[in-house]
Amino acid sequence: MIPRIEILNEKKLIGKRLTMSLAENKTAELWRSFMPNRRFIINNLTNDMISLQVYKPSYFTNFNPTNEFEKWAVVEVTNFDNVPNDMETFILTGGLYAVFDYKGLSTDNRIFQYIYQTWLPSSEYDLDDRPHFEVLGEKYKNNDPTSEEEIWIPVQTKINKQ
Repeated sequence: MIPRIEILNEKKLIGKRLTMSLAENKTAELWRSFMPNRRFIINNLTNDMISLQVYKPSYFTNFNPTNEFEKWAVVEVTNFDNVPNDMETFILTGGLYAVFDYKGLSTDNRIFQYIYQTWLPSSEYDLDDRPHFEVLGEKYKNNDPTSEEEIWIPVQTKINKQ
């Protein structure tokens, strides 16, 4: 699977967040709390939802399934003028991303193993310290093997080490 490389512009996002780990995954809880109130976000740019992860800089170098990270359930908005009471804002800074078009169950972690263990080490890119996210568009179907989503991995060009 070969990704496309894109330069992302800054995005304004509104949604909810939870701290979790892979060992103590609270993704379902996060989305259950976000979805009923999503309709109160009135200035969406698209109908896409975004699942976003914010990792500490050492998360991948000292990887352990109990390492905590912040996960967000968000939508992109035009501005922060109307933020529902129980939601927060997030500014996703722009930058270079490797974008993987994925089809399959969102619970199947083999795609991430491929990205981090196979594709990234053999690519001309290193992981960058910015949020990772998945765009859940109109072809996304929760818990369905025909579901489609985009996986956005922050990258930077490898520095030549001699």
